[in-house]
Amino acid sequence: MKRNLPLLITFLVGTLIIFAEFIPHKPFGNLSGGLETWFMIISGFAILLGQLNLIKVNTIKISRKAPNWQYYIICIVSFAAMVIAGILWGTRDQTGILKNSQGVVSWLGLKPFDYFFKYFFENLSATMFSLLAFFVASASYRAFRARSLESTLLLIAAVIVMLGRTTIGSWLTGWVPESLTYLHIPQVAQFVIKYFQTTGQRAIMICAGLGIVGSSVRIILGIERSYLGGK
Repeated sequence: MKRNLPLLITFLVGTLIIFAEFIPHKPFGNLSGGLETWFMIISGFAILLGQLNLIKVNTIKISRKAPNWQYYIICIVSFAAMVIAGILWGTRDQTGILKNSQGVVSWLGLKPFDYFFKYFFENLSATMFSLLAFFVASASYRAFRARSLESTLLLIAAVIVMLGRTTIGSWLTGWVPESLTYLHIPQVAQFVIKYFQTTGQRAIMICAGLGIVGSSVRIILGIERSYLGGK
């Protein structure tokens, strides 16, 4: 019963959602809307649970002096600063407990939450993605090595697209006559992006959609039970 009841609820809710998609009328439409409201409520509690888990995990690592435990202190302090700033002064579109925040806004130029987000979080995010660019370049080098016909085609397409997206591509083929503009590297790169890349992306999206449908059917029918904590 402990496992059968969640399986029964999952089957009924999943079946109801499927019927509501194809028959958006009473009673399926109203029931589906109610379930979506419950989903939003549960998602809110899940966010709160995630925040509590963040505090718990970082506190344990600090108390045990885990490697680089100083960074976990920064994480908790940053999290607390954002929460306190949001609760007290609110955000750009929402007011906080201290509704009159004109003094702080005139001093910082923004509400504290928006100030932290714009001048700390956005800059840190830009730094992190800038560093990731080097890892992407390293991974691309390993993936693009011409070991087979497929990797050779991938290497050629990648070089054409990269050159075509920069001024170097225009400079290299600038001498080509206007009657042969289709041989310009930017034009070739646009051709590759429009037909080959788009085709590949659509194939991936279709396969991902089929995978989602397959996983959903397995969950609804009770074949996939990993969400219950078992195998």
